[in-house]
Amino acid sequence: MSTSLIEVQGVSKAFGGVVANRAVTLRVAQGSITGLIGPNGSGKTTLFNSIVGHHPIDSGSIRFEGREISNLNVQRIARLGMLRTFQQTRVFTRMDCVQNLLIALPHRQSGWRDMFSRSYAAEVIERAGRLLEFVGLYSKRKLTAGSLSFGQQKLLEFAMALMNEPKVLLLDEPTAGINPTLINGLIDRLKRANREFGITLFVIEHNMRVIMNLAEHIYCMSHGEMLAEGPPEEIKSDQRVIDAYLGAH
Repeated sequence: MSTSLIEVQGVSKAFGGVVANRAVTLRVAQGSITGLIGPNGSGKTTLFNSIVGHHPIDSGSIRFEGREISNLNVQRIARLGMLRTFQQTRVFTRMDCVQNLLIALPHRQSGWRDMFSRSYAAEVIERAGRLLEFVGLYSKRKLTAGSLSFGQQKLLEFAMALMNEPKVLLLDEPTAGINPTLINGLIDRLKRANREFGITLFVIEHNMRVIMNLAEHIYCMSHGEMLAEGPPEEIKSDQRVIDAYLGAH
């Protein structure tokens, strides 16, 4: 069995009297593309938020590379090499694409004042250009992020995350709101990032065609609990999964 990068064991989280996650257990193997599906309100985003430190869990354990991280905040977890993206893009709309990638870096030493100075490391600017080329935005590198389409902004946010060279990237609905013509290109780039950069991907996705084509192992949640897990072919034909989705409509 491959090494676990993320291990979630018996995690529960409630907001007031509403239980969002109840005794959730899963593992994300190092180097894998792992999917997380489930109807709206099933607790997927709450679980993501718990894993990356947005809020404390009520019980259970979350480990990253064997280290307990459930007591760490977002910044400390990010420094360990775990980043996430959001359903709604978080780009700097008045800055151009290159500037967005530079500002995404964890400036631990140089600080904001030096961010756009002439002394800024040439290799960092060069890396930003390579990543913009990787996501297909190099020709738009001098355009402001606000002038890009929503799908292009998602590609830009993906490149911003790659600037940090994460070990694992949690993607929340990466294809939501994207023009269908861009979806196949995004799937291909996610697979390439996994294969060429060695980045583990953990993906929430509602588009079943996308997740079946992307992930090698899929977890399905329903009503805050883990319902099923397995390879795409098993999940696609699992009656519990089918019923959960049909019951949500």
